[in-house]
Amino acid sequence: MGPKSKKVQTFPWSVAEQGMWPPGVPGGKKKISKAEQLRLLQEEEERRLKEAEEARVRFEKEEQERLEQQRIETEKWRRLEEKDLKRRKQELEELSFLEDCFPEAEKLKRETRALAQWKHYILCDGSPDPSIAQEINTFISLWEEETNETFEQVVEKSKLVLSLIKKLKLILLETPASDLDKRTVTQHQQSILRLQELLSLKVDVATELLLRQASTLADLDSGNMEKIIQDENITLYVWANLKKNPRYRTVKFSGTEIGFEIPRILAASNIALRLLHTRYDHVTPLCPTAFAEEAEQVLEVTEHLEKKESTGKAVTEEKEKAEEKEKAEEKEKAEEKASDEEEPPEMIEEQEFSIIQEEEPKFEETPELTEEQKISFEEEEDSLTVKHELELKLLSEVVSAAQMHLIEKAEERETSKDHEVDLCHFATLGGVYHLDILELPPQCKPANGWMLVEVGDSEFKLQILQDGLQRFTYPPEIIEEPDPENAYPPLEVTLEVHENVVFFQDPKVIVWDAEDKVWRTDGINNVFYDRHGRLITFTLDTLGPVTLMQDAHILMPYKSWELRPLRVNEVLLTVTTVFTELQIHIKENLCMLASIKLENQDHLPHLKGKWMTPIPFILALKEAGLNIFPSVYSHFYVTHNNKVSLLEVKAYRQMALLSSAFKFGRSRWNTVSNTTRVVFQVKEGLLEEAEDRLLMFNGERAWVLGIREDSYVFMDTLKEETEFHSTLYHMVKDFASPEAMDRVRGSDCQFIDAVCHMLLSIRVLNYS
Repeated sequence: MGPKSKKVQTFPWSVAEQGMWPPGVPGGKKKISKAEQLRLLQEEEERRLKEAEEARVRFEKEEQERLEQQRIETEKWRRLEEKDLKRRKQELEELSFLEDCFPEAEKLKRETRALAQWKHYILCDGSPDPSIAQEINTFISLWEEETNETFEQVVEKSKLVLSLIKKLKLILLETPASDLDKRTVTQHQQSILRLQELLSLKVDVATELLLRQASTLADLDSGNMEKIIQDENITLYVWANLKKNPRYRTVKFSGTEIGFEIPRILAASNIALRLLHTRYDHVTPLCPTAFAEEAEQVLEVTEHLEKKESTGKAVTEEKEKAEEKEKAEEKEKAEEKASDEEEPPEMIEEQEFSIIQEEEPKFEETPELTEEQKISFEEEEDSLTVKHELELKLLSEVVSAAQMHLIEKAEERETSKDHEVDLCHFATLGGVYHLDILELPPQCKPANGWMLVEVGDSEFKLQILQDGLQRFTYPPEIIEEPDPENAYPPLEVTLEVHENVVFFQDPKVIVWDAEDKVWRTDGINNVFYDRHGRLITFTLDTLGPVTLMQDAHILMPYKSWELRPLRVNEVLLTVTTVFTELQIHIKENLCMLASIKLENQDHLPHLKGKWMTPIPFILALKEAGLNIFPSVYSHFYVTHNNKVSLLEVKAYRQMALLSSAFKFGRSRWNTVSNTTRVVFQVKEGLLEEAEDRLLMFNGERAWVLGIREDSYVFMDTLKEETEFHSTLYHMVKDFASPEAMDRVRGSDCQFIDAVCHMLLSIRVLNYS
C-alpha cells in the first residue's frame, strides 16, 4: 500500500477573505479587530451609496435627454403642423382644381349617353329605345301578338330581348341618381320584368309547338324523340317518351354527358323531359331581397340628390329672375325718358338738318356705346362663367354622392330561414337550368297526305298561352296507398358546368322554391362534381329550376394589391387573392382583364382582350365568378380593416389623380393603423431606382412614415427631412421628378374617373 494522502482542511471563502483563519492552520492570520471590521463595512456602504448615486445621476440624465428629445420632436411636429396649416388653404384649392376632372368626366358621360340615344334614333333599325317607355311597350305588345314561332325564331328574337334588358340595367346603374326620378326607376324595372316574363312564355310556347312534332322527329333506333338546340344564350335539351318502354330509364343526349336517370313509373308515362339552360338568370331578380335591395339603393340616392339639385336650380332661377327684372326696369325708365322728351312735329323737322350735321360728332361718340356693349358682353360672360361653375359644383356633388354610395355599409341584414340561401352571402353562377317533366301534347298524324293536329278548344289554347307548357306532377300531390318500396324515387340529373364560369371550390346545387320565391338547399342529395369533365351529378325529389352557387366573398380579403402606371392614361391594377391573381388593364375610360392565374385551367376566353367601360366590366367579372367587388353586406362576412368611408373616398380619388406616374401598393401596416388612417406604399413609376416610401393619410393630412415595410415595430413618426401636407398630391410632389408631375397634370379626366371607380369598387384599402 502506498503512503496515505494528507487530508486537506477547507474553509469557506468568506472566512479566508476576511482573514479570520482558525489558529494553528497554516497561512492563517490574526483575527481582525472590531475597528477594522467597522472600517471595512463603512467602505462597503460608501461604495454602495456611490454606485447608487451614479445610477441615479445616470438615470436622471437619460430621462432628461429623453424628455428633451421628446420636447424637440413635439416642437418639430408643432412647427410642421403650423406650416401645414398656413399652406392648407392653397393646397386644398389646388386639389379642388385638379378634382374638377370628376365632374368633367361625368359631363362627358352625359354627352356620350345623349349621343348614343341620337345614334340609335337615326339608325332606324326597328329596335326600340329602352329608355323610352312607349317604344318598349309597343315592342312587347307586338311580340305578344306574334304566334306559331319556332324555337329557333324565339332564340333569335331573344338576342334583342336580352340586349334590351342589359341596356335597361345599365341605364339604372350608369345614370347618376340625380337624373333618375322614382317614376323612371320603377318604369325601367317593370320593363325588365315584363321582358323577362314574355321571353319565358315564348320559350314555353315554342317548346310546346316543338313537342307536337315529336312523332315526326323520332329517332329510328329508340323510337323516342331527342332534340338539342344550342345558342350563345340558350341551350335546349328535350326528350319525348313516345315508346313508353319502362326499361328505357336512362336518358342521355347524344354527343354529351348530360342526361337523366328516371324511375320506372316515368319511363312508362306519356311525358317529355326538358332541360333548358339559360346563360342568364331571370329567376333570382324575382327574389324580393335582391330586387328590393337594388331598387332601394337607387331611390335613396335619387332622393338625396334631388334636394341638392333643386336647391341649385332655385339659386340659378332666382339669379336669372333678378337679372330679367333689372333689365325690365331699365327698359321702362328708357321708355319714360323718351316719352317725356317727345317734341312737336315742326320742331322735329327743324332739327333734321342739325341731326345730319351732327352725324360725325355722333360717330365719334360711338365708343361710349361700344363700351356699354363691352360691359354687357362681360356681364354675359360672367353669367355664363357663374352658370358653368354652378353646373360643375352640382355635378361634383352628384359624383361625390355616387362615390360614397359605392362604399356604403348596411347597418343590419336579414337572417335567412333554414335551408334558404342567403343571397347576400352567396352568388348564383352559370345561369339557370330549368328542369321540367312535361305532359306530351297531342301528336301530328299523317292522313292522305295531310298532317292532322289536335288543337283543342279555345279555353285549352288560351291556357297554353297564359301558363306555358302543362307540367307533369311528380310525385303526385296525393298518394292513396303509400308504397313501402318507394314507388316515386328521386331523379338523377347530370349537368355540364359552363366554361365561362370559374368555381374555386366544388359548386353547390340549389333549387328554386316558386311558392316562397327563394333558393333552397334542401331536396338535393348525392352531389358529385367531376372537376376535370366539368360535370355535376345529383338527385332531387322533383324537378324545377336549379342553379349553382359559390361564396360571393371567396376571393376576399385580398392578400395584396398593386396599382402600377404603364404609360400616360394607362395603368395595371393587380389583385392577389388566396386562389388566384387578377390583372386589370385600365386605359383611358376602358377596362380589360389582362391576365388571370388559374391552376390547370384556361377559361374566360370571352373576357380576355375585351375592352369595356367599368360598370359592364364589373358585371362581367361577377358573372364569371371573379367577384372582387364588396357589397354593402360584405363586412358581415369578411374580415376587413373597417376604415372610415369618407377617408377611403378621399384616398382613392387622390390615388387616381396620381396613378399615371406613381405606383401604389399594399402595406402590412395598414391593418395595424386605426380606422381613421390608411397606410400604403408609393413609388414614382418613371424611375426604376426610385425609393419605396410608406405614406400615411388620415383624409386631412399626409406624411411619409419613418419606418419601412420590413420594420419590426409600427410607429407613425415622421420621416427625417420630410413635412406634412394636406393632400397626397402635394406630399408626393416633394420627392417626385418634374416629368412625373407633368404627367399627372396631363392625365385625362375620363381615365382618372375610371381608375377611381375601380378602386372604389374593389376597396383595396379596406379588404386587403
